[in-house]
Amino acid sequence: MSVAQSEALTFECETGNYHTFCPISCVAWLYQKIEDSFFLVIGTKTCGYFLQNAMGVMIFAEPRYAMAELEEGDISAQLNDYEELKRLCLQIKRDRNPSVIVWIGTCTTEIIKMDLEGLAPKLESEIGIPIVVARANGLDYAFTQGEDTVLAAMVQRCPSKVEKEEEKQERNAIQKLLSFGRKNEEDSPETETEYGNHPPLVLFGSLPDPVVTQLSLELKKQGIAVSGWLPSKRYTELPVIEEGYYACGVNPFLSRTATTFMRRRKCKLIGAPFPIGPDGTRAWIEKICSVFGIEPQGLEEREAQIWANLEDYVQLIRGKSVYFMGDNLLEISLARFLIRCGMTCPEIGIPYMDKRYQGAELKLLEETCHQMGVPVPKIIEKPDNYNQLQRIQQMQPDLVITGMAHANPLEARGISTKWSVEFTFAQIHGFTNARDILELVTRPLRRNNNLKDLGWDRLVKEEAKV
Repeated sequence: MSVAQSEALTFECETGNYHTFCPISCVAWLYQKIEDSFFLVIGTKTCGYFLQNAMGVMIFAEPRYAMAELEEGDISAQLNDYEELKRLCLQIKRDRNPSVIVWIGTCTTEIIKMDLEGLAPKLESEIGIPIVVARANGLDYAFTQGEDTVLAAMVQRCPSKVEKEEEKQERNAIQKLLSFGRKNEEDSPETETEYGNHPPLVLFGSLPDPVVTQLSLELKKQGIAVSGWLPSKRYTELPVIEEGYYACGVNPFLSRTATTFMRRRKCKLIGAPFPIGPDGTRAWIEKICSVFGIEPQGLEEREAQIWANLEDYVQLIRGKSVYFMGDNLLEISLARFLIRCGMTCPEIGIPYMDKRYQGAELKLLEETCHQMGVPVPKIIEKPDNYNQLQRIQQMQPDLVITGMAHANPLEARGISTKWSVEFTFAQIHGFTNARDILELVTRPLRRNNNLKDLGWDRLVKEEAKV
């Protein structure tokens, strides 16, 4: 495969379409992360079928999500939206009594101009449960941007110090009444979170609890305390946000959330590479330390140790090429990590690129390519799948990371593939999870090696020619 040497990143935009998984799938991981929530997806039966298939057997475990299905009468504006949503929300309150109900708007609510933001405040005051409105339609957003719209809406609901103090006083008063004068733990003043010698830091991005703990401990080793995470495990524990607080993201698809932190809550955004791979995790910690004027300790040795533990996987991909068709907006971070592992990447397809929010990641990608002595990949925003398939056929990369729609056709052509959606649901952040990334990346390559040992590779190539 011949690729012209490029010294700087180049960007192109092709079709203007999103060829991705539907963004309402964010419900699959958010309802599990926010344990006292309930997600109400407002759409058609197609949305319901998609959620059932996307989340598999979880539908039998009584998960905290449901569909408000729009029928022909609703779409033709013959029925009362408010009364129907009120009926559903009252049923949710009676059956589940969540701390928050999240309305997820779909393509249909956009097309018929359903005023969810106008309906929610009135209904919220009537039923006594907070209602957060998030538009996660596939017309405006790509796959993982569904989480972005939900978190951006929740930033607005994060309490201030005054609100938190009033809530604490109200809770203490109720506890005193319930305890009938007995000494209660709530009577004693709560200790303020210790931030060390730096301003409060809020991290945002939905991660599994073990990964949240890992990243928080990595920062704690550097003397940095995390004052809160968005989303929190419970809606009632949303982090306090005040003007001048610092915020830092852990995922590259949260640009709307980052903008809301800055514009609506007057926070200061830390523009860092994302903690994916040992190189990205080290750069993420170093950037946060530099903002707070802290000299990081032991990161170089920590990164070197992780790379040494990854060597058995790195040997399998060193010198091979990888191509990203574009699906989950993790492409830049994953490509940077794989290039650092010794791979080449001629092209990165990505559904949407916010160059400001991903600025530090793009810079690290460029630096990594120069350090490794490989061409800088071309970045294609909103790629045309037909053109991509032609380029893949010409380049013949060793691995293509793609959406599910193109995996089998590419495999039939004899090209190894990996579903991009698997990286969305896997634990890939932090030092210790880099091995999981390489486990996913090398699985099709290891499978091919096993087939080759069995002599089946010739049969696969002959079928591909047919």
